[in-house]
Amino acid sequence: MSRSILDEAHIHPAIRETIANNHADIVREVQSAIAGNDIVIVGMAQNPFPKKVRKILGQQGFSFRYLEYGNYLSGWRRRNALKMWTGWPTFPMVFVKGVLVGGASDLEKLIESRELARLLEAKA
Repeated sequence: MSRSILDEAHIHPAIRETIANNHADIVREVQSAIAGNDIVIVGMAQNPFPKKVRKILGQQGFSFRYLEYGNYLSGWRRRNALKMWTGWPTFPMVFVKGVLVGGASDLEKLIESRELARLLEAKA
């Protein structure tokens, strides 16, 4: 299944660089964390779901890297770059071995089915 993304042929050449560089720093930071950690959680302050994910993973004994960007009143423009990059509409964004697995409820399902442990045991 592929996502709809505006084809570069339909973007005027004069604005392509602006689009490519729009909050690219936050995307690079997340990509770097994903490359160096088996589990990465991207969240925001005041949102209870990133906190819930961290608590669940901690209780299960899984180590993870947590990145937090702003809150409900700040940082939304930067976070929007992550939403556009991943296509995932909410926080947290949970990555396992470089793969976006979804949010809090999606991670809970992976833990309950023991698939999370299998994903972590699999060789990259």
